Amino acid sequence: MPIFGGMSGQEIRTALQALAERAGVSLAALSRMLGRNDAYLQQFVHRGSPRMLAEGDRRQLAEFFGVPETTLGASGEAGPMLVRRLAVAASAGPGATIDDDVMIGVEAIDRQLARRLGLSEGAAAVIRVRGDSMAPGLVEGDHLVVDQQDVRPTARGGLYVIRIGDVLMVKRVRATPDGLVASSDNPAAPPVPEGPIAVIGRVVWQMRLPT
Repeated sequence: MPIFGGMSGQEIRTALQALAERAGVSLAALSRMLGRNDAYLQQFVHRGSPRMLAEGDRRQLAEFFGVPETTLGASGEAGPMLVRRLAVAASAGPGATIDDDVMIGVEAIDRQLARRLGLSEGAAAVIRVRGDSMAPGLVEGDHLVVDQQDVRPTARGGLYVIRIGDVLMVKRVRATPDGLVASSDNPAAPPVPEGPIAVIGRVVWQMRLPT
């Protein structure tokens, strides 16, 4: 029996069928989502034809179901880690209201880098910086990789995406005996809004287009 990424062909087909049933979506609908004819995934699941999912189809299905590609037969080390890109911007300026937490795409991160950053599969997101209150370190348009499992700033502090009221922002946050304190790096920035600080995650990587 063919083996892909440590899984047999039958195990992959069974996993796909279970995911579809759990999501309440038909194999025909999933086939159309992939730009294939209605019978494409039905033939894969029930007849083993094609013998394996095309890489692009597997990636799109994994994104749709919100599971790692390894669930559908990818090798755990074969490709990059896919990180959700969200339709939100963390203000590094006066403040930006939160947009809907909607995935608008994915970013691919090298797995060795992901391990070095301590990222777990499905636990990171990419958001865009808005404003200049964290300049010169962060500027408008930078994209940040945020580890959403790291939500406990230490006394030493670090860069975190936080929410105060209905405003999402990236600030330098540290723990004190009286609670969390958030500050801007740019001395010309306006004061950080008052209110309880909800930590969304720690900034672990910064991406910037060359100028």
